Amino acid sequence: MFYFLTTFGCQMNEHDSERIRGVLEENGWQPASGPGTADLLVFNTCAVRESAESRLLGRLGEASRLKKERPGRLVALGGCFAQSRREKLFDELPFLDVAFGPGSISELPRLLEAASATVTGDSQPAPSCCFDTGPGLSAGLPSRRSDRFRAWVQVMSGCTNCCSYCIVPSVRGPERSRPEAEIVTEAETLVEQGVVEITLLGQNVNAYGLDLEPDGGRRFTFAGLLASLDAIAGLERIRFTTSHPRDLGNDLIEAIRDLPGVCEHLHLPSQSGSTRVLERMKRGYSREEYLALSDRLYEAVPGLALTTDLIVGFPGEREEDFYRTTTLVQSCRFDSAFTFVFSPRPGTEAAALPGRVPQKAVRRRMRELVRLTQALAEEKNRKLAGRRLQVLVEGASRRESGQLRGRTRTNKIVNFSGSAGAGDLVDVIVDSATSTTLKGRQAG
Repeated sequence: MFYFLTTFGCQMNEHDSERIRGVLEENGWQPASGPGTADLLVFNTCAVRESAESRLLGRLGEASRLKKERPGRLVALGGCFAQSRREKLFDELPFLDVAFGPGSISELPRLLEAASATVTGDSQPAPSCCFDTGPGLSAGLPSRRSDRFRAWVQVMSGCTNCCSYCIVPSVRGPERSRPEAEIVTEAETLVEQGVVEITLLGQNVNAYGLDLEPDGGRRFTFAGLLASLDAIAGLERIRFTTSHPRDLGNDLIEAIRDLPGVCEHLHLPSQSGSTRVLERMKRGYSREEYLALSDRLYEAVPGLALTTDLIVGFPGEREEDFYRTTTLVQSCRFDSAFTFVFSPRPGTEAAALPGRVPQKAVRRRMRELVRLTQALAEEKNRKLAGRRLQVLVEGASRRESGQLRGRTRTNKIVNFSGSAGAGDLVDVIVDSATSTTLKGRQAG
């Protein structure tokens, strides 16, 4: 039996897909070379952006066609989009056999067995689905990683911030932290398997530990977790995502500054540079507070790479609000920014807010913001010319024939000439740069 898995969305979905592969392969399924040769098509979905849903619908059209060609083929839909639609999916997508939420990956073998019996006529047709609202942590499930020297590590699940535009709390539930000892044990096992870099995952990692009971008077914090992981011999790099500005304290800033294994890169979504818009978004901080935080970070951590998320066209966004976003970008000097057009998510407060921005204005603002963020990123990258940087080799360059590709500690992509192998840590001399990549040569 062969399966083909397609993943949409964030790093947490990528992590969940590793668990989906693990669960399937533990139960006798093997990866297929493509959807046409698969007995099972699995889609791990995202509901955060409308663009992800649009891409999903295109893939589902192909799945419907393949199902008609071979009715015994199974189609399963998991993840946040499935959780948001629940049982309605079977009316909307009549060719669907299985649906499951992000907290129900462990139930997949049972669901497939039930669906297979229905497809072969051994039982009455019935929806095969599970949308567990329990802990929602997939970290304890079997995993099949595609990368032998890097790994995702889930530290928590869910979110309780309830930003007005975000559907995550309703599809992944409230914040739930994994026990620190469990996370450290997983990281130690990964290092024994050859992993040198881990990325800690959570919708808001800065809130890690707030829901855990103290142990002998010791309270669990994200900074404390980083210190425990930094003590693991052989773990060279520790990354994490995503941080919420409201919950980022001095202890985390000091951890980035002082712990050798913690990389000098922080992804800190600002979403807007206007306090008025931030209030409508229910982000819990002002423009001034975000700018002050950015100043503290740059002062404390020399060479820090700061990246962000920005939303254009939020309901009620005026020209002066957008102008404040551009000036915040200029002040913060982001190394890169993920820019998104506001997309209303059913069931969120923002979906019903008045003041929709005309599409013509949204497109213009997006173009201006992209140009600005790219110009600033290129300016920062070009200042690295002549510098010697440590790079973790990922493999052959995707675009430069005969070159290698890797990442710096600040998460910048580097294409370079050299003779290292994937997973090696090497020094690279930077020769030139664009807004997205560095180019150089391996140091002798």
